[in-house]
Amino acid sequence: MIYLKKILIIEDDTNINDMLRQLVISYGYEPVSAYSGTEGVLLHNATISIILLDLMLPGKNGEEIIEELKAKQNVPIIVMSAIHELDKKLELFRRGADDYITKPFSNEELMARIQIQLKHFENHNPSSILKYKDIEMNRNSFTVICNKKKMSLTKNEFELLRVFMENPNQVITKSTLFDRVWGDEDSADDNTLNVHISKIRNKLKENNPNEEYIETVWSIGYRFKK
Repeated sequence: MIYLKKILIIEDDTNINDMLRQLVISYGYEPVSAYSGTEGVLLHNATISIILLDLMLPGKNGEEIIEELKAKQNVPIIVMSAIHELDKKLELFRRGADDYITKPFSNEELMARIQIQLKHFENHNPSSILKYKDIEMNRNSFTVICNKKKMSLTKNEFELLRVFMENPNQVITKSTLFDRVWGDEDSADDNTLNVHISKIRNKLKENNPNEEYIETVWSIGYRFKK
């Protein structure tokens, strides 16, 4: 499976949330659903590419969590609300919202806004680009180039390689890799990790047979080879 961009949907109405899930899936994105403001903040992480945020949420409302979401991981936030007042919209933009769409909206307009925000964000955030030797990773578009050739990685392969790219001078322990990619050590075992690392090595070698990238640190984990 090729890595899909994740869209965090923070909407407490289950029918609307389900509708949005099916909509983004039909456009090739992966939905992550939250049904309260607190849950939305908890689910927001480095794998999320964009957020759809309803304002009327139980507990903390959407307006209250915009700054929390931005502080945790700065990605575009599209607010969805039936509110029409200009002052309210301006206040949301001041808090950090990137776009605002008024309910009810057409699916086509929402998807167009999502695509525009993603493109704009990728073009104006050079920090999303990670480089090591001849590997270049774009954390926003989820693309990897090695030796000037595009690589095809699964979701877990991308996440593993991302950990190495973000920590190029460190030994990465197995427990860290389990936590970052599978959530915990109970979701995968040493064999699963070894197989994934082997596949990444093979794909890198296909692009550049003359370079070694990932080496094993016995009984500890792995690191980029200097």
